[in-house]
Amino acid sequence: MSGGGFHVHGPHDHALEHAKEGEHGATAHHGIGGGSMTNQVAMFTAVVATVGAIFAYMGGATQANAGLYKNNAGIKKTEASNQWNYYQAKSSKQNLAELAIELAPEGRRAFYTEEIKRYKVEKADIKKDAEKLEAESKAWDDKSDAQMHEHHRWAQATTALQVTIALAAIALLTKKKWLQYGMVAAGVLGIGIGVLAALHI
Repeated sequence: MSGGGFHVHGPHDHALEHAKEGEHGATAHHGIGGGSMTNQVAMFTAVVATVGAIFAYMGGATQANAGLYKNNAGIKKTEASNQWNYYQAKSSKQNLAELAIELAPEGRRAFYTEEIKRYKVEKADIKKDAEKLEAESKAWDDKSDAQMHEHHRWAQATTALQVTIALAAIALLTKKKWLQYGMVAAGVLGIGIGVLAALHI
């Protein structure tokens, strides 16, 4: 739904044409009430088309946000991986220093002891940074998933309103009462789904 926009030109224009015909030919063909009904359907179609255009825009925006957030999650995940690699390098140096203590002469053991302490402190800081980056990556992933869920809601709402406009056009042509009821039901459903999207449900 995000790529094509909300296409309402044909049905909406069709509805307005019938509204004008209804004004001029209501008495001859359907009576005074027929023209009034035609005007009401045309007005309903115009409102639904406007709301649908807004829903389509919101659907596109949430899809774009989902992609951006997923990209941010990937960047943070890569940074976390780099930190863990750095952590592993420090661990290897620490292991070598521990081995050196056993092999080095007495005068050099103090040096390697200090090196081991330094590596432990550095590893603790690196680990903290890596875990923080992993948490940030997960947070971006969660935001992306939430935006995609919202995008699907907007897409469902937009589809329902497109169906509403199609039913309105058919209702104007056929003057079938049940189609008018179906048109209203589809419109209410579409707006209801849009409300759920706005509430992030």
